[in-house]
Amino acid sequence: MPKKPVLSEEERRLLEIRRIKKSKEPDFIRQESWRYVRVKPNWRRPRGIDSKMRLKKKGYPKSPNIGYRGPKLVRGLHPSGFREIIVHNVKELEGIDPNRYAIRIASSVGRKKRLKIIERADQLGIRVLNR
Repeated sequence: MPKKPVLSEEERRLLEIRRIKKSKEPDFIRQESWRYVRVKPNWRRPRGIDSKMRLKKKGYPKSPNIGYRGPKLVRGLHPSGFREIIVHNVKELEGIDPNRYAIRIASSVGRKKRLKIIERADQLGIRVLNR
């Protein structure tokens, strides 16, 4: 099984930049989630007419915007550097390049089929992200 993906020096550098940027990025939380237990912190865009958060007033949590986006070349890559492919059955493993791609087994796949997919992926040297 390959330990590391085949990446150019530029891709490696950009992955590291993305990791550093992500660590400095604030946690985007839903408006008023700190005030009410019933409002979960999962991000929802503030849309109220008088919303201080929508108006980006000082002292209110930050909202996501284009400036937080990662470098274009490594966008969509798993932190390990592999591109992800969702797999539903053993047949879908054929033709996957183990040096470029890692697989994620779909959540709808049961235990019996999951074990077969993992076994075949190990034979082909493909990394499974959600063993």
